[in-house]
Amino acid sequence: MDILDQIDKNKLPKHVAVIMDGNGRWAKNKGSQRIQGHKQGALSAQNVVEAAVQAGIQYLTLYAFSTENWNRPKIEIDALMTLLVNSIHNELTKLVDKNIRLHTIGNNTQLPAKVRNEVSKAIEATKNNTGLNLIIALSYSSRWEITNAVHQILYEYKANPFDIDSFSQEKFASYLNTANFPDPELLIRTSGELRISNFLLWQLSYTELYFSDKLWPDFDKTDFYNALHYYTQRERRFGKTSEQLNKK
Repeated sequence: MDILDQIDKNKLPKHVAVIMDGNGRWAKNKGSQRIQGHKQGALSAQNVVEAAVQAGIQYLTLYAFSTENWNRPKIEIDALMTLLVNSIHNELTKLVDKNIRLHTIGNNTQLPAKVRNEVSKAIEATKNNTGLNLIIALSYSSRWEITNAVHQILYEYKANPFDIDSFSQEKFASYLNTANFPDPELLIRTSGELRISNFLLWQLSYTELYFSDKLWPDFDKTDFYNALHYYTQRERRFGKTSEQLNKK
């Protein structure tokens, strides 16, 4: 029996976030250049997107490029940007056919014009799709996102002061890049690293964490389904006791 058939569909998360880590180490282990690891990683991303569609996941966020990644060698950044443009261009027809809607989060002003243009075209072409919401984090970091939200709030307060005491967590969240998406219930990180690397710090407050020792290019559909199965076995208490949850 396929592992997907063993998963309780009623307990699946609505939103899964993924830190796709290990491309460089995968390439090094193969004696290849780092860009070959990124190319193989792009194929793994495609497989995971397909797996999310097959499982009926509503939101999938992939951490593709962080603000810290701009500190990498220029030759690697240029190759990554080219790979990104080509991947979006080549996958657009599949996104439309599979009813996937594309979104991005992050500081897109830092992205090259060719990337912004390709992303904008794909977002426009898929805006009426009603299936999986695929969210790509590009030039993203959570500290940048939170700081950016604070800037917006301060500018608004300066222009039109409001009641500070009535400002809520929900109101703050409305200034984040993810304002239109539910918080992730499950975070997957590959390559054996046990950290969240400045990713969705606000949104991950009650997220279940799943760490895989596999390098991202080796992560496949079965691995994704194993993570989903792990999630369905968790008890989501949100500060309550098991007795409170099970009380009739």
